[in-house]
Amino acid sequence: MDNLKKPRKHAKKPPKEFKSNNEFFEHVFNDKEMIWMGQNTNHLHETNLIQDAMISCIESKEYCKYPPPEGFSELQKLILKDLDLEDLDILITAGGTESLYLCMYNLLEKKNNAITCDPGYLIIDDFADRFAGEVRAVPIYNEECHYKLTPKLVRENIDENTKVVVLIDPLNPLGSAYTEEEIKEFAEIAIENDIYMIHDITYKDFARSHYSVAKYAPSHAITIYSFSKISGMAGLRIGAIISSSELIASIRPILINDLGTNLVAQAGAITALRSKETWIERIVTTTRNNQKRIKKMIDTIDDIFIVNYPSDGNMLGIDISKTGINPEKLSENLLDKKIFTRQGSYTSNEFGDKYLRVSFSIPEEQVKIFCKEFPIAIEELRE
Repeated sequence: MDNLKKPRKHAKKPPKEFKSNNEFFEHVFNDKEMIWMGQNTNHLHETNLIQDAMISCIESKEYCKYPPPEGFSELQKLILKDLDLEDLDILITAGGTESLYLCMYNLLEKKNNAITCDPGYLIIDDFADRFAGEVRAVPIYNEECHYKLTPKLVRENIDENTKVVVLIDPLNPLGSAYTEEEIKEFAEIAIENDIYMIHDITYKDFARSHYSVAKYAPSHAITIYSFSKISGMAGLRIGAIISSSELIASIRPILINDLGTNLVAQAGAITALRSKETWIERIVTTTRNNQKRIKKMIDTIDDIFIVNYPSDGNMLGIDISKTGINPEKLSENLLDKKIFTRQGSYTSNEFGDKYLRVSFSIPEEQVKIFCKEFPIAIEELRE
C-alpha cells in the first residue's frame, strides 16, 4: 500500500554487520561480557531494595490488576517531594521519552516552531518535527556558549511562532548544566513570550548543582522526570510529567497508557525514592570517580580532549576530530573489544563526526578496562 504514513525520523545507523538497530541492540543486550557505556544507563545499584520491591509485587500477583491510569498517588507525591514542587500537578508515564512525546503532541501545531540544540537527544527533534512546522536545532558545539543552549542563543532564535524551548539539563551527550542565573533567565524568557520551557532533568541527580525552571515560571515550565538513570531502571520504562494543573489537564485526554503505567515498575520506583538517601551518595561518588579516571587517561593521548569537563551527567563527549578518526570506526573497534559506546552521529546531526559519547555509571573495574583499551583503539585506527 502506498498510503501509509511515513513520519520523518533521524536515522540511527547500526554497525555494518547488522541489518537493523533492533538486531544490533539485541546482540549487545545478549552479550553478557559487554561493557555497557553506550546508553547512559546506571549499573551501580548493589542493594536489593528496589529489586525486592518489584519481586514482592510479582509474588503478590498484583500485576493481574490494572494500576491507576495516572499513577499511584504515593509515587506522584514522592516525585513532587523529590523535586520540591509539591504545588504542581503530575502524570506518571512509561519513561521520559513518552513524556516528551506527549508534550510535543499536546503543544505543537504546524504554525509553531520548537527550539532544541545540537548536539542533543535527537528523539526530541524527531517528536517535534511530527507536529511543528519547524524545529530549530541551535548549534552549541563550541566553547563560547559552554556547549549548551544559553538564554542568549534562545533570544536570538525565538520569534512570534515559537511555542516550545527544550532544555536538557544536564545535557545528553556532553553533560553541560545550567547555573541558577541561567535558569532564572530562561524562566523570564518563557513568561515574557508566553511559551513553554520543557525542562528534561533525566540526569539531574548526577549534577554538582541543579535548579528548576518550574520554581521561577511554574505556569510556563514542563518538567520531564525519569527513573532510567539515577535509579538504574532504564529497562522498566517509568517517568513522569510535572507542570501546572491546566497543562496536565490538557494532556490527560491524549495519554497513551490510559490503563496505567507498568505496575511492577511503579513498585520499584516508589521504593527507589523512599530509599534514595541510602544509595545516592555512593552512586554519584563512584560515577564521578570513574569520570576522573577517564579524564586522566584521555590527557595522555595527543589530539584528543573531553568536550565538557567535568561533566554534570553520567556521560561525556570525547573529541577525536584532530586525529582524523571516524567516530563510527572507533565505536566499532571498541565494540569488537566488548565495549559499547556511541558515535557522535547518535546525538548530533551537525557535529557527529567530531566525538564519541561514553557513559560511566558502571563498576570501576569496567572503567579500568575501557581506559586500557581506548588508547589501543586510537593507535590501531591512526595506523
